[in-house]
Amino acid sequence: MNKKGHVLNAVLLSIGLGYLFVPVGDVETFKTIIMIGVPITLGALFPDVDTAFGKHRKTLHNLPVLLGFVAFPYVFGNLEYVWIGVLTHYVLDVAGSKRGIALFYPLSTQEYGLPTGVTVSSKRADFVTAVVTVGELALATMVVFELPQLVFELGRQLVGL
Repeated sequence: MNKKGHVLNAVLLSIGLGYLFVPVGDVETFKTIIMIGVPITLGALFPDVDTAFGKHRKTLHNLPVLLGFVAFPYVFGNLEYVWIGVLTHYVLDVAGSKRGIALFYPLSTQEYGLPTGVTVSSKRADFVTAVVTVGELALATMVVFELPQLVFELGRQLVGL
């Protein structure tokens, strides 16, 4: 996807997550959207910095970079939502574009993608971006609402209740 697609994905995702976290639609919801929207958008744009150096869709489009952003808040205590933007950038490049990304770079230069993608210049790129974003939000909803229930149920079974 191109820069416009990644920004569209980040903005739509931030709005959806804002309403998921604070579903009342008041000032707190909009504060949450802004609070998570800025770092998610920065994270969504970061991987394409490798167009200025290195090998695009390899140098900054891989699991070690993502793991660095996941660990960053635990080490430095800030930027807790940037990793979501980086992750969604990867998802959009894998599921939304024809080319894919080199997930295991620098160990392997093989690029991984799904057959669902379109070319970056396609007229359907925005539509594909919206579809991928809906899928990401559906997954986030399951994680927020269903995962705690599953963990609780597993805990009950382990204790024998």
